[in-house]
Parts: sequence; structure tokens; C-alpha cells
Amino acid sequence: MRTKQRPMRLMGATKMGVRTQFGTLCWRIRNNKVQVLMVQTRRRKRWIVPKGWPMEGQTPAKAAATEAFEEAGVVGKVSPVCIGLYSYIKYPKQSDDPLPCVVAVFPLKTEKVLKDYPEKGQRKRKWVSPKKAAEMASVPELAQILRHFDPTTLRR
Repeated sequence: MRTKQRPMRLMGATKMGVRTQFGTLCWRIRNNKVQVLMVQTRRRKRWIVPKGWPMEGQTPAKAAATEAFEEAGVVGKVSPVCIGLYSYIKYPKQSDDPLPCVVAVFPLKTEKVLKDYPEKGQRKRKWVSPKKAAEMASVPELAQILRHFDPTTLRR
């Protein structure tokens, strides 16, 4: 069975309730070992995978790939199949109200790592083993996705 995503239409989007975001587990092979990319959040400097909000007219996987480019300067082939979900509470600058979020994670096989990218001066990025990435992650559900990531199980 082939998974076919359709571009999203964001009619009537509301800020009430749980919000959905799309994240990217960027990976590559170096010296016959899997590496994954972690980026720092802008305010709290926690280590996460690149992630962001749905984008009008883009599939969830394409939106995740766009976030990987903007936040981490990576380009590659994104899988349309979600490999895991995690949740966290976002504390927006403009509001005192916490915003519960669920992040769907899509793997992206990295083909290029750019020197210049939109959020270069705002975040650090670091390539590490999946085990080390799991130790760096502050969200337990994300840590589990990272710890168990195995690119050999991805559909080609």
C-alpha cells in the first residue's frame, strides 16, 4: 500500500485546543553509522528536531521538510510516512496560556547541509547518534522516537 498525502487546506483554523505540528527527523550515514540532527530552541535552548506549524497547500511531510530547511539548513528526501508522535506544552511569548501541541515526525534522508539558511543565527545544530540525541531530548516521547530510529525499516 502506498501512502499519498494531499496538500492541507487550513480553513477555519483555531488556536483553541490541541494544535498539530510537523517535525523532521533528519538523518544521514557517516562512517557507516547513523547520525541524526538536533537543533536548539530559540528561547529555552533545549534540543529538539526541527518542527513547525502546518502550511497552507503543503502536505504534512513537505511542511516538515520546509522546517528542516529553515531551522537547520538541511535538504533531502522526506518520507510521507509518520514514524512517531510526541506531545509537549508550548508557552507562546504573546500569551500566558499554555498551548498543548502534538508533533507528527517524518524522517528526512539528508542530501545537503547548507552553510547559510534562514535561522542560522538563531539556533545551534548538532549531528549525533540516535542514542545521544535521545539523551539530549527533553521530551520523553521524542527521546523514544530517536532511540528507536532505524533507517533500514523505512519504505523506499
